[in-house]
Amino acid sequence: MAMNAVTPIRTPAEQALIGAFGTLRDTGPAGAALEGLRIDGFSRFEANGLPHRRVEDWKYTDLRAMMREAKPLAAAPDASALLAAKVAVGRLPRVGGSRIVLVDGFHAPDLADGGPLPEGVTVSGLAEAMVRRPDVAALLAGQPATRANTAFALNNAFLTDGLLIEVAPGVELGHALDLVSITSDGAPRLVTSRVVVVVGAGASAGIVETHVGPAGVDYQKNVVMQVVVRDGATLEHGRRQVEGDQALHLSTLEANVGAEAHFDSLTLTTGAAVSRSQLFVRFSGEHSDVTLRGVTMLKGRQHADTALVTDHAVPHCQSRETFKHILDGEAHGVFQGKIIVQPVAQKTDGRMMSQTIMLAEGPSMDNKPELEIFADDVACAHGCTCGELDADLMFYLKARGIPHKEAEALLVEAFAREAIEDFGGGPLAVVEELREAMLASVTEWMRART
Repeated sequence: MAMNAVTPIRTPAEQALIGAFGTLRDTGPAGAALEGLRIDGFSRFEANGLPHRRVEDWKYTDLRAMMREAKPLAAAPDASALLAAKVAVGRLPRVGGSRIVLVDGFHAPDLADGGPLPEGVTVSGLAEAMVRRPDVAALLAGQPATRANTAFALNNAFLTDGLLIEVAPGVELGHALDLVSITSDGAPRLVTSRVVVVVGAGASAGIVETHVGPAGVDYQKNVVMQVVVRDGATLEHGRRQVEGDQALHLSTLEANVGAEAHFDSLTLTTGAAVSRSQLFVRFSGEHSDVTLRGVTMLKGRQHADTALVTDHAVPHCQSRETFKHILDGEAHGVFQGKIIVQPVAQKTDGRMMSQTIMLAEGPSMDNKPELEIFADDVACAHGCTCGELDADLMFYLKARGIPHKEAEALLVEAFAREAIEDFGGGPLAVVEELREAMLASVTEWMRART
């Protein structure tokens, strides 16, 4: 006799998300084109619900417990929201050349500035591109590891708009694109957006993301960037997550790297009450290299989780992952990193390191570095460290008349600088601009400590 199916117990947030999907389905200008993607994402979410601590990949970030309610889906911004966003974006320091803006996840072309786009670069709203470009759907589908991820599935389910950025083959940008994703003030909302970046063969490009939102508003944000770096291309990617102090921020970066290609990514995380940054990188061509770096600075009761998977699916590739964490107050940091070396991926060189400095007795840090190696001719290593500032160095600085707080700041800035200063190395002017902006953010964060 067949057993009765077990009906899962849904949390209020899960119930709200299920109800919201029922009202969305094929709405919006690209609704019909997105329907298959939305249904697939929702089906995966409905089967598994929000991830919790019994799901190994989410062991340290119990989203089911942390996301007590789901906010209403963000609507396209009206004129007043666009005006407020224009003022807020105008206050942000520019890093790069042409500025592109998303407001509540929707492309806001009227807020773009910094002059015309460079020749060979096209930027389209994702909804618009989906209507006129059937091939875009294949770019959105995602790799198997990404599709299985709940945050990515939810992004698929509620996807409405975003950006398609294409750099033509052989084009070399002198300045990076400055992408700002801003959440409007006012009632809390759930923002979902997708940015797809395709760098053509032999091209060289850069893009800097800035994610920002209002303080004192418990909005929720689930964003995805999918990057395709074609053969012989280079992409330098910077990311600043400075969300509001009550925000919940989920981000996924998926990169597919072709032969003899280069991808370099640097992330600075200081914002949001709860955040999780996911990186899925796959080598699809030989003789390529990827460098992933991050600096996370947390205080109070902030929680930030970095989870990455680097998949060496072909031979003769190199990956470097270096992540720094600076924790104060009662903050909780998480690093989960995995390097996978497939059986065919001989001559792989992969190295991963997570390092943490505790500035008080209250913070906690969970590290879980992993190697899955199925080839025998490789050079791979991983490691993690966690501790206080070096007492001997502190004594040395204070003995020379440097006050305690200033001595701490000098050592923390030097610690973060190791990850930031090595970023890039390509011809883009934005590399130096981004490094300076991030180092300034580290200095400002230390000065703001109480």
